[in-house]
Amino acid sequence: MQRAGYLIPATLTGALWLKGLHPGLPGLGCPLRALTGVPCPTCFLTRATAAALTGDLSGSLQWHLFGPVVAVVLVLWSVVALQQRRLIPRGLPLWPLPLVGGGLISYWLLRLSTNGWPSG
Repeated sequence: MQRAGYLIPATLTGALWLKGLHPGLPGLGCPLRALTGVPCPTCFLTRATAAALTGDLSGSLQWHLFGPVVAVVLVLWSVVALQQRRLIPRGLPLWPLPLVGGGLISYWLLRLSTNGWPSG
């Protein structure tokens, strides 16, 4: 039996696109926010990504600044994974990860300090 892990990015992207078309579909809530009331750095990122995948850039940016970026990365990852038939593509640079992590934490701290969270 052949391994089909390379289908995961396209499946995830498709599920988020579908969620963007039908926001009432069930999803997972943030456990940190449920337990503490404090949103985590990725709170609302699923909704933002789903909105970006359906072309709603304005709505995406209202939910989370990183939504359009994650949407583009998911689409690119899906294409490359399907082309290479690998979940983790060859030649994937890892140097952007600390930059993205730092940007995400900085954005989170800014939102916490300005109460810049959407209701929802």
